Amino acid sequence: MKSLGSIRREFAPWNDPQAKAYISFENVTKRFGDFTAVNNLSLSIYEKEFFALLGASGCGKSTLLRMLAGFDEPTTGRILLDGQDMRGIPPYRRPVNMMFQSYALFPHMTVEANIGFGLKQEGMAKAEIEQRVAEMLKLVKLEQFAKRKPHQLSGGQRQRVALARSVAKRPKVLLLDEPLGALDKKLREETQFELMDLQQSLGLTFVVVTHDQEEAMTMADRIAILDKGEVMQVATPAEVYEAPISRFVAGFVGNVNMFEGTVAARDADSARITGASGAEIVVGNAGEAAAGNAVAFAIRPEKIKVSSRRPEGVANAMEGEVYDLAYLGDMTVYHVRLDDGQVVKASALNSSRASDDALSWNDRAWISFPPDAGVVLTR
Repeated sequence: MKSLGSIRREFAPWNDPQAKAYISFENVTKRFGDFTAVNNLSLSIYEKEFFALLGASGCGKSTLLRMLAGFDEPTTGRILLDGQDMRGIPPYRRPVNMMFQSYALFPHMTVEANIGFGLKQEGMAKAEIEQRVAEMLKLVKLEQFAKRKPHQLSGGQRQRVALARSVAKRPKVLLLDEPLGALDKKLREETQFELMDLQQSLGLTFVVVTHDQEEAMTMADRIAILDKGEVMQVATPAEVYEAPISRFVAGFVGNVNMFEGTVAARDADSARITGASGAEIVVGNAGEAAAGNAVAFAIRPEKIKVSSRRPEGVANAMEGEVYDLAYLGDMTVYHVRLDDGQVVKASALNSSRASDDALSWNDRAWISFPPDAGVVLTR
């Protein structure tokens, strides 16, 4: 069996039937008055996993994090951490620490004082605090900024201080609530990889809440996609992107084209899908779809080739007109309106400075793709 996407690392306890979850949400429901924020949700997170809760605002991801931290209690169900039921255990007695988007640094304290604050509150000896703070400063590469105040640091540096303070107490689990939301795009991208390296070196379990798909795809071992307090899919970034299990997941993660139709014929793994206009798509893996089923064929823009002439020897080719395009430097994005009226988005990598088949607005164009380029969705 071919793997979907690149392999990040040899770490997949969720595929081991003998592996025990480190964090378990068991039939958890959380209501605020008449509003149900989390609805009968079950979820397993494994030790040393970098796990992302991804979803739009109001989907319940921050509520899950707050319940794990101890700031809220489930209305029904239970949360287990390393086999222990967390109900009734206050936040300061849980082996977790939380890093907020605002960083919540003390403005009157130096960097080293901020990092050591929690250790001092716990009554750790002064010499031990100094040693631990020095370790944290080295870990986040801020040794030369130890005596500065937060207002004397950049946004990225303040983020590192908050991170160092969060892990100084050596929690079993680090909870991150939109940790990179306050950073600019370039710094956010750099910090994503720094967080991954830090998680690996510390060997901690990270649970991050984010609405940023790229952030979740970059950092997480697995992603749980949430909607209206329920889990839509839990999978690795590559599986979520290449093999979404529903129209919702396919549309939520990345860009996608949806061809709605009916399975006209089914032969082993392959199938022929007929659209409302009569256009046909040949697919190589129809999954569980049976003849007569209403389905959607989902295909990512980068899987579609755009050309001025009909390509030869391809199973799927459709003609239309370029009604919009965008040159983004590394790639060009085309919007092609097919003759049946559907608009298809396709992207082409600009691997050379010039093209022998340049297309412009209003040009006639063909889109094409192989049978195994997309996925058939029944729900």
